[in-house]
Amino acid sequence: MGAERRNATEAEANALASGIRLRIIRLTFKEALTNKELAGRLGKDPATVLHHVRKLVDTGFLAPQPARRGNRGAKEIPYLSTRLSWNLQLDESEELGRASLEAYLAEVGEVGTAKVEQTRLVVQLPEAEQSEFKRRLYELIEEYADRPIDPGAERTAIYLALYPSA
Repeated sequence: MGAERRNATEAEANALASGIRLRIIRLTFKEALTNKELAGRLGKDPATVLHHVRKLVDTGFLAPQPARRGNRGAKEIPYLSTRLSWNLQLDESEELGRASLEAYLAEVGEVGTAKVEQTRLVVQLPEAEQSEFKRRLYELIEEYADRPIDPGAERTAIYLALYPSA
């Protein structure tokens, strides 16, 4: 992947080893959301979500924004993703892999498979060409990730999985 990524600390890797925390990062990518708003979107109890939000704030994945007043005048703190997760090199572990798959399945479950563009393919390439294939895929993803965010544009999520095929 990108050469500018640094290795994740153990605390950062542990924070990302949760499907719900990955979803919180994704939900706050463009829009600052309060704990209550996150709980509503995730269909989870606010106390449970707050535990995850605090872990993400403590490890630098979320940044609190200026407080605002809620519907009943209560002070609410919205949180915004720092994009730190995209700038880390992660050693893929079983926990991180499961968390990514869990987040993906939950998000697809919300939008429905009819709205998911999917394809499957098996390639059989020599090792050097396999390396080139992976490098080019990741370069393309990095190119688009580095583009400025257009606030009015539709968001598109990408889940890429490469795995050995029997």
